Amino acid sequence: MVFFFESTDEDLIKWGWPEDVWFHVHKFSSAHVYVRLKCGQTINDIPSAVLEDAAQLVKANSSDGSKMNDIDVVYTMWSNLKKTPGMDVGEVTFHKEREVRKIHVNKRNNSIVKRLNKTKRFEEVNFQVQREERDRNEREDKKKLLREQKEKEKAEEKRRKDEAEIRSYNSLFNSANMTSNAENTGYDSDDFM
Repeated sequence: MVFFFESTDEDLIKWGWPEDVWFHVHKFSSAHVYVRLKCGQTINDIPSAVLEDAAQLVKANSSDGSKMNDIDVVYTMWSNLKKTPGMDVGEVTFHKEREVRKIHVNKRNNSIVKRLNKTKRFEEVNFQVQREERDRNEREDKKKLLREQKEKEKAEEKRRKDEAEIRSYNSLFNSANMTSNAENTGYDSDDFM
């Protein structure tokens, strides 16, 4: 039994995350596979085993590519995907071709595909809500870091002021702490005998 799906929903392309890496069989129709990196990671941080898993998954879900040996899978950061008006559903191009990478797949590795298929689950996902929540959390984290930085700067400025005050003679010449020999207190410091 073969299942065919057609969708006009391109929410993954529209609402992807900056941490998403997009995979697709080069020059053939295929599923789009996304690998979500942790914040701060780059495309260079993807382990080779994960690259192989994503490439095998894309190949297995390509009507033409699944039947062929020696295909290439392209991958790039989500932010490099470019969707222009008039493109078919699922069709994308790239902002910068030089940021697109390729991995060569000789043949389908059924053990990888079977292992991955065992983990398959279906969820209803609102990609827009997820992206907006991610962006809100990122903004809150940036605000928190900015507040912490300002507090550190205030503490450092106070420390510098306090150190400058200690090194300064100004506190020694506080008139409230001074006495004058003009005042007659009955004590004559010149009387040594």
